[in-house]
Amino acid sequence: MPKILIADDSRTARMIVRRCLEMAGFQGANFLEADDGEAALALAGSEAPDLIVADLNMPKLDGEALLKSLKEAPATRPIPVLIASSAVNAVRSKRLSDMGAYGIVQKPVSPAALAQALGPWKGN
Repeated sequence: MPKILIADDSRTARMIVRRCLEMAGFQGANFLEADDGEAALALAGSEAPDLIVADLNMPKLDGEALLKSLKEAPATRPIPVLIASSAVNAVRSKRLSDMGAYGIVQKPVSPAALAQALGPWKGN
């Protein structure tokens, strides 16, 4: 099963994303959690997750800066990053996609929205 890093400053939001991912077919995945962008960046470098689900509004390093840092580093560039945030509009979505975001889902997330955003990705 895949290793999935969930980055969000809200413990409740991390729990909801995890439960939704499990309901979307990722039960048994190895879930890692980070409560800010810096911690997520460090975990991405040391743990090499198969997927990162990140919020945009986080302390220390926001989700957009996290995405930029991940896509600039050769070791973390291939990791798909799914943005899950309520702070997304059409302009920001385009910018995030252009930066390399794998997908974008609106909060509150649902199993169906995550399954649709991840499309064919199954952690392989």
